[in-house]
Amino acid sequence: MSVRNLKSLFEPRSIAVIGASLRAHSVGATVLQNLVSGGFEGEIIPVNPKYDSLAGLKVYSSVARLPTVPDLAIICTPPSSVPEIIHDLGERGTRAAIVLTAGMGAIKDLRGRTMKDLMLAAAKPYLLRILGPNCVGLLVPKIGLNASFAHISALPGKIAFVSQSGAMVTGVLDWARSRGIGFSKFISLGDSADIDFGDVLDYLASDSDTQAILMYMEAASAARKFMSAARAAARAKPTLVIKAGRAPEGAKAAASHTGALAGADDVYDAAIRRAGMLRVYSTTDLFDAAETLAHARPMKGDRLAIMTNGGGPGVMATDALIAQQGRLASLSEQALAKLDEILPGTWSHGNPVDIIGDAPAQRYINTLRALLQEPEADATLFIHAPTAIVPSDEIAQAVAPVIKGAPRNVLACWLGGESVARARAIFSDAGIATYDTPEEAVRGFMQIAEYHRNQALLMEVPPSVTHAQPGEREEARAVVQRVLAAGRNMLSEPEAKQVLAAYGIPVVQTRSARSVEEAVQHAAEIGFPVALKIISADITHKSDVGGVVLDLADETSVAAAAVAMHRRLRELRPRAQLQGFSVQSMVRRPEARELIVGVTTDAVFGPVILFGQGGIAVEVTADHAVALPPLNMVLARDLIARTRISRLLAAYRNLEAADVDAVCRTLIQISDLVVDIPEIAELDINPLLADRNGVIALDARIRVVQARGSGVDRLAIRPYPGELEEQIEWQGAPLVLRPIRPEDGPQHVEFFAMLEPDDIRYRMFISMRQLSKSDLARFTQIDYDREMAFIATRAGEDGKAETLGVARVIADPDNISAEFAIIVRSDLKGKGLGALLLSKLIAYCRARGTHEIVGETISHNHGLLMLAKKFGFVTCPGGGSDTIGLRLRLRAEGSGDAS
Repeated sequence: MSVRNLKSLFEPRSIAVIGASLRAHSVGATVLQNLVSGGFEGEIIPVNPKYDSLAGLKVYSSVARLPTVPDLAIICTPPSSVPEIIHDLGERGTRAAIVLTAGMGAIKDLRGRTMKDLMLAAAKPYLLRILGPNCVGLLVPKIGLNASFAHISALPGKIAFVSQSGAMVTGVLDWARSRGIGFSKFISLGDSADIDFGDVLDYLASDSDTQAILMYMEAASAARKFMSAARAAARAKPTLVIKAGRAPEGAKAAASHTGALAGADDVYDAAIRRAGMLRVYSTTDLFDAAETLAHARPMKGDRLAIMTNGGGPGVMATDALIAQQGRLASLSEQALAKLDEILPGTWSHGNPVDIIGDAPAQRYINTLRALLQEPEADATLFIHAPTAIVPSDEIAQAVAPVIKGAPRNVLACWLGGESVARARAIFSDAGIATYDTPEEAVRGFMQIAEYHRNQALLMEVPPSVTHAQPGEREEARAVVQRVLAAGRNMLSEPEAKQVLAAYGIPVVQTRSARSVEEAVQHAAEIGFPVALKIISADITHKSDVGGVVLDLADETSVAAAAVAMHRRLRELRPRAQLQGFSVQSMVRRPEARELIVGVTTDAVFGPVILFGQGGIAVEVTADHAVALPPLNMVLARDLIARTRISRLLAAYRNLEAADVDAVCRTLIQISDLVVDIPEIAELDINPLLADRNGVIALDARIRVVQARGSGVDRLAIRPYPGELEEQIEWQGAPLVLRPIRPEDGPQHVEFFAMLEPDDIRYRMFISMRQLSKSDLARFTQIDYDREMAFIATRAGEDGKAETLGVARVIADPDNISAEFAIIVRSDLKGKGLGALLLSKLIAYCRARGTHEIVGETISHNHGLLMLAKKFGFVTCPGGGSDTIGLRLRLRAEGSGDAS
């Protein structure tokens, strides 16, 4: 449902407390007391048939007897009473409720329906939104709202905190208040029967009172909705997550290495990263990172320059940096020469830059300015230990203006206690990220680095169009369908390799043999030496039963190996069925690295792609990373970079570098395969050999199941809909109509600059001449699952692409009504471009099953009014005195037919 009616939850003018009580320590009494004492200025209405008055307020016996319709209801009554209360509230017109009651899923009626299901059914006809059940409640300090049974109130602030755990709610409230940390919103989700992370993130993303969003998460549901909301929120403001449940639950029984390796925590980690959020691992880190990112500048890398007035702190910072996979910046010859000029001869002559303990304020300033000009450094860490020579606060006063005006991030560490307290306060007041220890400062730097890496991934929108040719796709699908039709769910190794080869993945020549004699014949035809492997649907890992023999040099050795394999299988796994043998040519690639590439299906996020070190010991080495498809080259490289074996792909000693681009292409081809063939549940290529000549798959396993939907439907992130691209002739030249992409940002800025002020005012109802960074992200980094923006683009006179017009539509969560807007470059109006864009937009909405398209414009925007009339829009009163509403019905009332 997204943000529908959430304003009633977060900005209520009146609140009914149903189950309000006088009984000490009861939920009803605590909630009422918190509301009354919190300073809420709206109307508070207690409801309980047992009382006439509570806390000086008149009490009503039921919802039906309430004198006014409350915006928000807080329910603290037994489970069996909640569905009827929700129905009565909905009927009266209330549109939001907080259900604190626990046990809603455990109690059932005579027909076996849980109270939670009955509650949701009662709310649905009225679109009444429910927070909970089994939650602590909600706090909005700005309006004095404490709609909770928490033991302490929250201070006002700019951070929103959202938690699935009630204990974390009360614990963090206590912890934050003791440190003077305030909140814009403090939300306990409880069981998330209706309002979940996705809904709250959508609301907070556009909440002007919230500058950062902090979440405590145990589990997500509705992956596509969660990812869409998380990506939208992370584009707008720092969004940080503590994800509980990091410890593995033990190896899973799976038909592939990938299925066993890719644990749920790995998948959540990949989802958080892909959504542009930052994961942290403690409450302290959560709030520290929020403070750090609030002042951080964009940063491209993880190379840190360290300046210190003592060698020890510099070494401590370096150790912490290396331990967290950061890098010391290499100082250029120019920087070293400059530092030689301004520092004593005894300085460290390298990074960390030790400016010596007697450094006056000017030496700090000069050194800092030199390091800020160093192109090899992404950020600078300033460390100061107190001395008796120059007061710390004097240094702080001198250096703070330099840091505030710095073109890149500078983090500070003031070592010590009382003697540096004033200096620390000066830096904090100047908005400079300040830490007590070098280790804390380095952790802050790495949080900035990881956050901006994740933000870069957020920009990546791979296409849904596969790189495989149509005939090859059909060949792969046919193999999968034959296996399913035969009642099998495991492809044989030759079948698996046939599917991979269809998608352009190099595979070693492999043939399937049903008997020893046939294996010998295939070996002779392939050419010696060969490898021989058993084919058995009952055996997950062939090497466990001696089912792999390499370097067979002749027919006799092939026959002997096959007979011995069959004998070992009978001895070790007597119930296993032997379907035959696979015979493959031996591959001689002495410099090759053994990799694993795989796919598994997560219960929440759908298909997941794994990459790491391959071989028979993959579970032991545990060197792997996972990512959510679809992938492109940037995302594939990021996946590879998160493993230890990525370093071994580079050249070292006498080995040449492996072809990383070929590995990336394989990952993308696997991503295409997952999107195209939804029946694929698990896949292993292990090992995938990689060297300077490329890659080749030696062994492969694929498990398939009957698909319930398309490949795109099961992805957590909707890919770029390349199938909607269209090229037409316009004004005697080719014109492309296509969905907007994040990389269209620069040309979108140029497009906006060429609009006349009136055109902007007609479109946005306000005067503005420049797009802010957040506006540009909102316009170009869209979620194709929720909205669509088609641009008309062509090559300009300089050969660069230019945007000529944009048509945008955003549908409500139920796809009933979609709001549209359209704008054409001012110098191109009246040439039919608007009609082309609007026609494409309407066709798109019809295909999606949207019921109606609506819009609003200023009454003297005659061009849009005429265009809309041409396409069948009807006019109606707008939301303002000078606006006109537009409406085009696409589906007849009560039917699925287009009108």
